[in-house]
Amino acid sequence: MDLLFVADPIESFKTYKDSTFAMMREAASRGHRVLACEAGALHWQRGGRVGARVRRIELTGDAHDWFRVVDESEIALADAGAVLMRLDPPFDSEYFYATHLLGQAEREGARVFNKPAALRDHPEKLAILEFPQFIAPTLVTRDAADVRRFHAEHRDVILKPLDGMGGMGIFRVGPDGLNLGSIVETLNKGGAQTLMVQKYLPEIVAGDKRVLVIGGEPVPYSLARIPQGSEIRGNLAVGGKGVAMALTEREREIASTLGPILAARGLLLVGLDVIGSCLTEINVTSPTCFQEITQQTGYDVAQRFVDALEAALA
Repeated sequence: MDLLFVADPIESFKTYKDSTFAMMREAASRGHRVLACEAGALHWQRGGRVGARVRRIELTGDAHDWFRVVDESEIALADAGAVLMRLDPPFDSEYFYATHLLGQAEREGARVFNKPAALRDHPEKLAILEFPQFIAPTLVTRDAADVRRFHAEHRDVILKPLDGMGGMGIFRVGPDGLNLGSIVETLNKGGAQTLMVQKYLPEIVAGDKRVLVIGGEPVPYSLARIPQGSEIRGNLAVGGKGVAMALTEREREIASTLGPILAARGLLLVGLDVIGSCLTEINVTSPTCFQEITQQTGYDVAQRFVDALEAALA
C-alpha cells in the first residue's frame, strides 16, 4: 500500500538515528510504497479533497544518498493507504493548521496516525496533568509570584517553556534562588506566556528515560538519555548519552496504565519521558529513539511499529 509520511524535509534526515527513516525502511522492506511530503504541501479547496504534491521514493541503502525520487504526483490523502504525521515540534500555529487539514482528510476517508484531534488534545508538556498520580510536584502558570512560592516550597526546581523540544529553554534554580526572577521574565515574557515549573528530580543523573508505547503496549526497553558533564539536560540534542535499558517495574506500571487510554484516543505511537519514578512528558508528535534501542538491544522497534500500523489498518 501507499504510506504517506508528512515530515520535515527528508534531505535533512540523519539516517543513522532518525526514527522516521527507520519506519520508512521497514515499510519498504515489506513492499509498501513510501511517499513523502512536508506539511506545507497540504491543501484543500471547496469541491475537492485534502491533497498534497508528494514524492514517491525508493531507499538506496546508501548512508548518504539514501533515497531517490521515483516520481512526483498530486494525490488526495484519502487515496493513500495511511498518512503518518511525523513533523517535529514545536507545536506552533502551522502545526495546528496542519492537524485541521489532516482532520478534514480523515472525514474524507484518510487513515491518519497519530490521529490529528489527539495530537491537538495532548500538548506534550501539559498532557501529564491528566495523570497526577505519576508526576512530580508541578506548577503551570504565567504568574511570577506563583513561581516564587513554588520555589520557596520545593527549593530546587526546573523551569521550562511549554513549546520547547530537545531540552530547549530548560533552567534549573537551586535553593539560593539565583536568577529566578530573570529566568521567569525570559520564559513568561512579562506574564504573556505560560510556563511549567517542576521539582528537580535528582534521579536525572541516571537518565531521562524515553519509554515507547506502540498500539497501547510498551516496548520492553527504554532509552535513558544521560546528562554529560555539568549539563542538567539529558536530551540527545544537547549531548546526552543514550543508553538502552530494560523497563523498570515503575516504568511498566506507568506505560501499562497510560497505554490503553492513549491508544483508544487514536495515538498509535507515544513516547513517555520518565525520570526516576515520575512521568515528565507525553510525546505524541514524532516520538523518536527507535534506532538507538534497536542498535543496542537487537529489539526491532520499527518492525514492531509497522506491525501495529498494519494491524490498525486491517
